[in-house]
Amino acid sequence: MTYRKAMEWGSGVLALAGVEEAKLDAWLLLETVCKINRTFYYSHMDDEMTTEQYSEYEIAIRKRGERIPLQYITGEQEFMGLNFKVNSNVLIPRQDTESLVEEALKICQPGMKILDLCTGSGCIAISLMKNAPGMTCTGSDISKQALLVAKENGRMHEVVIDWVRSNLYENINERFDLIVSNPPYIPGPQILELMPEVRDFEPVGALDGGEDGLDFYRHITAQSKDYLNKDGYLYLEIGYDQGPAVTNMMCAAGYREVSVIRDLARHERIVKGRI
Repeated sequence: MTYRKAMEWGSGVLALAGVEEAKLDAWLLLETVCKINRTFYYSHMDDEMTTEQYSEYEIAIRKRGERIPLQYITGEQEFMGLNFKVNSNVLIPRQDTESLVEEALKICQPGMKILDLCTGSGCIAISLMKNAPGMTCTGSDISKQALLVAKENGRMHEVVIDWVRSNLYENINERFDLIVSNPPYIPGPQILELMPEVRDFEPVGALDGGEDGLDFYRHITAQSKDYLNKDGYLYLEIGYDQGPAVTNMMCAAGYREVSVIRDLARHERIVKGRI
């Protein structure tokens, strides 16, 4: 089969399966499987693929047709201009979360100590360390499997981070200048309403924020001052409608300079404050 025919077939299969960006995903899988770029494709679209290439491409398309996320098939996702390894043990890094990193970078300075709670793939901690050298960082997660992914990403990007398996602060024994977190914040009852890619394949432990989606914010905020140095900061990613509730929690916990930051889509995305 030629590259052109493979693309047409793959796009058709994904469209029938209800994949929103069928043509783009078919191309990205072809690019990954065959290790080609668009210049090569348009110059060789009528060339025959090898049997091995087509077989691998067919498997990848069938998986995507089952609504397995593209990133779990390719095994990678870009975040803050960096490439991260991902698998079904970690939440796929999203562009929304780049707003949290960009906001935190505004206060990062050499010598600061940072804690990234619910680190998952490690994309937040690693991005901070790559963009603001001279700091020390701890990344924690309750999932042993997630930490294996984070460690691999840390090695790949050549940053030194202390990875700790911990249920929030359970195994954290020091104080920090900045705590950042993108915790689970989807209300439990709403998880069944999510897209199949998220609902059926991303780790539910990284999504489920309890009945109202706020369980992790309650625990993180209430205990955070015991793990922050004087004048330390807490930066939290939130769901689009959780700004008022999380702001009230931080104010009640004694934070000052509490504010809500919007992302590029103008959704409320971050609540930050200083203890």
